Amino acid sequence: MRISTFSAFKSHNYRLYFAGQSISLIGTWMQKTAVSWVIYSLTHSKFMLGVTLFATMFPSFVLSFMGGVAADRYDRYQLLLLTQFASMIQAVLLTILIFFKHYQVWEILTLSVVLGIINAFDVPARQSLVYDMVDDKKDLPNALALNSSMVNLSRLIGPALAGLAIEKLGDDVCFGLNALSFVAVIISLFMMKLPKYVRKPRTMNVAGQLKEGLVYVKNTPSIGFVLGMLALISLLVLPFSTLIPVYAKDIFHGTASTFGVIDSAIGLGAFSGAIFLASLRPGRNLAKILAINTFVFGVGLVLFSHTTYYPLALLFATIAAFGMMSQITISNTLIQTTVDPAMRGRVISIYAMAFFGMQPLGGLVIGLVSQHIGVENTVLAEGLIALLIGVLHLRFLRKNRKMKEQGTPEIPVPTIEVAVQA
Repeated sequence: MRISTFSAFKSHNYRLYFAGQSISLIGTWMQKTAVSWVIYSLTHSKFMLGVTLFATMFPSFVLSFMGGVAADRYDRYQLLLLTQFASMIQAVLLTILIFFKHYQVWEILTLSVVLGIINAFDVPARQSLVYDMVDDKKDLPNALALNSSMVNLSRLIGPALAGLAIEKLGDDVCFGLNALSFVAVIISLFMMKLPKYVRKPRTMNVAGQLKEGLVYVKNTPSIGFVLGMLALISLLVLPFSTLIPVYAKDIFHGTASTFGVIDSAIGLGAFSGAIFLASLRPGRNLAKILAINTFVFGVGLVLFSHTTYYPLALLFATIAAFGMMSQITISNTLIQTTVDPAMRGRVISIYAMAFFGMQPLGGLVIGLVSQHIGVENTVLAEGLIALLIGVLHLRFLRKNRKMKEQGTPEIPVPTIEVAVQA
């Protein structure tokens, strides 16, 4: 039976979640764009762009596993409400700081660290709660792909709005709109009708649950491979986005709007990739699609790296982002649809560590490398690394095929028709 592109919208709770998050995420991308622009305008330092990414994402890496334990141990709905209120307070504080104009880089970085701590608990709670929002569990892969389309549609709209807001209204208005956007998601959460939370008996302490989650991933090779490849991509390739302000300001000699348009082109490609994944027919080999799109990602970055003609650069950025989308969405889908429900929060927290934790470290590395070999050569190198990671995916698939031909039990390669745990 074919799953329609929007089948997850049949679920009332998921529709509410999608609507609220869509508005909130536009504000989030406006803030991300504004923070990068403000930091680069203050420092003119490529390295500081990496530090900004590090400040936001590294706390998520350090505390993500604790967030996963909290998502498995406590009421995920209440935890998500708490993190959304905390995120709104952080956005209000940042707005006040920018409004009074007397701010330093360290103050913005401190509030970025606060957001990173909040996200460590927000991501596992939010991602694992999606499972409970979908009435028909067969629609879960579709819901996760639609989540990615939501994130990337907001990335398409948010940076463009941020560029206009910064130029026409000022930095503080851009940050203030993000604070206001949290109202939508909080209202949507209050309108949901989720099953009453039933507290589960706890047979082990926090440390025991941490160890249990790690052992589970170790004993599930297909999930371990996906997480390993995502960690490599996040460390060595995804931080290309930290260099986009340099392309906008120094290579294309543009303004904040130029930065917003490039970021929106990336969002367009990623949104198109997410819609493509949401429209896949059941039975498609997700691991194969992941491998192919890793090559698309690498080729797009290689072409974008040294292109000085602005419209062509936007096209190549869009192509790269289309391939980039699979790294995030397919990895999340394979995890959500195969993991034991009792382990979901912890495994998603490891996914978040691979995604959020490696990027800030990579951002520092990419920032330092770009100071020595130049921004264009750095992005070129990231594209070549993506191609090498694509080769690793192909070797994984070839090994599976050879084991199957020899009659050896193969490493599980999930498809869209994976069995969903009840």
